[in-house]
Amino acid sequence: MAAVLPLLVALLFFSGLQPAARGEAATLLVKAVTAISRTDDNFVCATLDWWPSDKCNYGMCPWYNSSIINLDLDNPILYNAVKAFNSLRIRLGGSLQDQVTYKVGTHYGHCRSFQRDDGGLFGFTDGCLHMSRWDELNVFFGKTNTTVTFGLNALKGRSKAAGGNDTLYAGDWDGRNARDLMRYTVGKGYHIESWELGNELCGGGVAARVAAAQYGRDVARLKRVVERVYNGTGEEPKVLAPGGFYDGAWFSEMLRVSGAGAVDGVTHHIYNLGSGKDRDLIKKMQDPGYLDQVKKTFRDVAATVRDVAPWSSLWVGESGGAYNSGGKDVSDRYVDSFWYLDQLGMSAAHGTRVYCRQALVGGNYCLLNTTTFVPNPDYYGALLWHRLMGPVVLKAATGGGGSSPYLRSYAHCSREKPGVTVLLINLSNSTAFDVAVAGGALGAAPCGGRREEYHLSPRGGDIQSQVVLLNGERLALGPGGQIPELRPAVVADGCSPLRVAPHGVAFVRFTDFKAPACA
Repeated sequence: MAAVLPLLVALLFFSGLQPAARGEAATLLVKAVTAISRTDDNFVCATLDWWPSDKCNYGMCPWYNSSIINLDLDNPILYNAVKAFNSLRIRLGGSLQDQVTYKVGTHYGHCRSFQRDDGGLFGFTDGCLHMSRWDELNVFFGKTNTTVTFGLNALKGRSKAAGGNDTLYAGDWDGRNARDLMRYTVGKGYHIESWELGNELCGGGVAARVAAAQYGRDVARLKRVVERVYNGTGEEPKVLAPGGFYDGAWFSEMLRVSGAGAVDGVTHHIYNLGSGKDRDLIKKMQDPGYLDQVKKTFRDVAATVRDVAPWSSLWVGESGGAYNSGGKDVSDRYVDSFWYLDQLGMSAAHGTRVYCRQALVGGNYCLLNTTTFVPNPDYYGALLWHRLMGPVVLKAATGGGGSSPYLRSYAHCSREKPGVTVLLINLSNSTAFDVAVAGGALGAAPCGGRREEYHLSPRGGDIQSQVVLLNGERLALGPGGQIPELRPAVVADGCSPLRVAPHGVAFVRFTDFKAPACA
C-alpha cells in the first residue's frame, strides 16, 4: 500500500430515505507515484465545421451561420469564449472538408460556394475557401491565441472507382492545392499546429472511402510536402490521419505503409451515443454500463498505435456524443455533461493526447449557442477541465464493498498549481455521495491544507436545463459578453466531508496533496 502512495477518499453514499451514517462506505484510490499517461497541454479541443445553413437532419436545420465560411468572427461573445482558454485548440474540418478547394496558386481549378446537390457527397457540391476568409480566420486565431488544426481535402485528384454503389475512390492524392495553401500560410506568418488529411474516409467510410495502402502512401506524401514547405522556417507542423472511425485492420495497414515518423497523431472519431434522434440519449448518458462500452475502442486504438506506430500519439479528432448534429434539447443541455466530461476523463486515462468536441458552434451539440453564442453548460465544463486538470494523468479507482458505478472519478496533477485535482461525476438521480478524506500512506496529510471545490448543477434540478450553476450561483455572461469568473468554494479544512449531490459534477483541487508524479 505504501509503495503506491495513495490518496484515500472514503465515499459514504446513501439513499435519501436513510441517514448518512448508515450509508455504505467506499474508497477512491489515487495512485500518485507514477503517471499512467500524459495529455497535450491543449487536450481540450473544439471543432469548427463547413456545414452551410441548409444542412438539415430529422427535419431540423441547426447550423445557421456557424460555418468556417460565414461564422461571425467579430462577435464579442465568441471572441471572449475562445480567449478565456488561453489557448483553445480548434480543429477546422468535418464531412465537407474533402470537397473544399482553396483559391490560391494555380492548381485550384473551379472554386464555387457550397450548394445543395442531391447527387453530391453529403448532398452538397464542392465548396471554396477564399484567401480573404483564410486571412480573417487567422487574424481571429492570432488574437485569441488559438492552437489550430486544419483538415485538408484528401479526395483531390481521385475519382470514384467503378463498381456501382461502391463508395471507393481511387488514384493518388493531388497535394498541389494543399501545398499552395501551406505556402500562402507560411508567407503570411500564420501558425498552423497540425495538418490533418481527410475526414471519415477510412475503413468502410461514410459517404466515400479510400483504401488503406493508398491512404498510407498519400500521408507519406503529405509529410514530404510539409517538410519542404516549412523547411527553414523554424517550425514543422504535425501531420495527422486518418480522421475517421476506428477500423483495426485499416488503421494498421495505413500506418505501416506510411512509414516510420509520417503520422504524428492518429486521429479517430467517436459518436458512441448513436443518432441525434435516439429517444434514449438521456438514458444512455446516465447509464454507467453504457458509458463504459467505449473503453474497448480506446484500448484497441491505443494498442494499434503502440504496436504499429509507437512514434505517434493518439487523438480523438471529433466526438459529439450523438451524430447527425446531436440531440435536440439534449446535446446542448446540462445532462450532456455526463457523457462529455466522463469521456474526457476516460480518454485521457487511456493515453489520448487531444480530444476535439464537435462543435464549438453549430448543430445541437454546440458549446456555444449557434445563434446567440451564449455558452451552453458543456462550455463551462470544458473550461474548468482546461484550467484545473493538468496534462499528467493519475490512476483513480473506486473500491470497497459499497462502491457505486454511478460515481465516476478521474484524477490529474493540477494545472500550473500544486496538488491534485479530482473530477467526480454523480450519474445517480437520487443518491448523494459524502466524501471524507483519510490520510492513507502519504507520509504527509493529503488533506491538511485547504480544498477548492467547483460544483456544477442544473438550475432547478432539471438536467435538461441550459442554465448551469457553479457552487449554487448561475453562470451568466457579464457586460460586453465577458465570460464569468469561475470562483471555487474554498474549504479551509481539506479533510472535512465533501458532498456530491445527485446529478452533480465536482472538480476538487487538493492543494496539499504532494504526489511524486506531479513533482
